[in-house]
Amino acid sequence: MTTTVAPNRFHETFGTPKGRAVTKLKAYMTSYVQEFIRHSPFVIMATSNRDGRCDTSPKGGKPGFVRVLDERHLLLPDVAGNKLFQSYANMDENPCVGLLFFIPGVDDTVRVNGTVTIVDKDELERRNIAMSLYNPDDNARHLQGILIEVEEAYGHCPRALKFSQLWNVEQIQANQTHRPVSDRPFDS
Repeated sequence: MTTTVAPNRFHETFGTPKGRAVTKLKAYMTSYVQEFIRHSPFVIMATSNRDGRCDTSPKGGKPGFVRVLDERHLLLPDVAGNKLFQSYANMDENPCVGLLFFIPGVDDTVRVNGTVTIVDKDELERRNIAMSLYNPDDNARHLQGILIEVEEAYGHCPRALKFSQLWNVEQIQANQTHRPVSDRPFDS
């Protein structure tokens, strides 16, 4: 089932989406989307509260740390972090979430939008969700997680990553050799 694109004011000025831009929008995760997520070690999670105040949070682990349960559901475990819980406070008020999955070196991304149910650590254990991290520190432990019911999922074109040359090996090596920004201060 393909999701529909609601008309908006930008279509009058810039035109409407056509072809693959429309047909790729699915109300479930295709086999490609599921495979991509199973190989992704990094996802960016976007949330907003009931007033529209936004938060974007990076989440990472070994490939497959976000569990594909079926074509309509994902489980994303929460590893102890800074204890600000901004995304969780937002999801407590507004269950909508947007996820953007990356695989290092791959210019494609996958987008998933849906609604969440916050689950406790016991539910993660019941589903046999094990910690799946590279380089865990002393604080690394599961606290809770989110069960995502997929409303829209699709592979996203590589244009932005190509425009930015995000995975350009020479640029990555140059940045590692000569960091382009100062070290992050303790209070930032």
